[in-house]
Amino acid sequence: MRVVYELKPGTKITEEQRKMLRALKDRPIDFSDIPELPPDAFKDAVRGKFYRPVKQAVSLRLDADVLAWLKRDGEGYQTRVNRMLRERMLAELKQV
Repeated sequence: MRVVYELKPGTKITEEQRKMLRALKDRPIDFSDIPELPPDAFKDAVRGKFYRPVKQAVSLRLDADVLAWLKRDGEGYQTRVNRMLRERMLAELKQV
């Protein structure tokens, strides 16, 4: 049986779900059937090789000096803007 659950941003969990999570947290994890990885197991790992978030085109008006600052390192300024906004978003979500 396969169970799939999608938690949409901003969705609050129920008290019943909280109880289930607490019960899971208190249960020890059995690692006996999982081989230990060598120290260099992830040395060639690449982040984001297979997963790409859905992108959405937007029109954004920025101050000229801000845009010049973003473009000063050459190509990829839109990716840098996305990274900056994502870091801010994740930091803000951590505080909630």
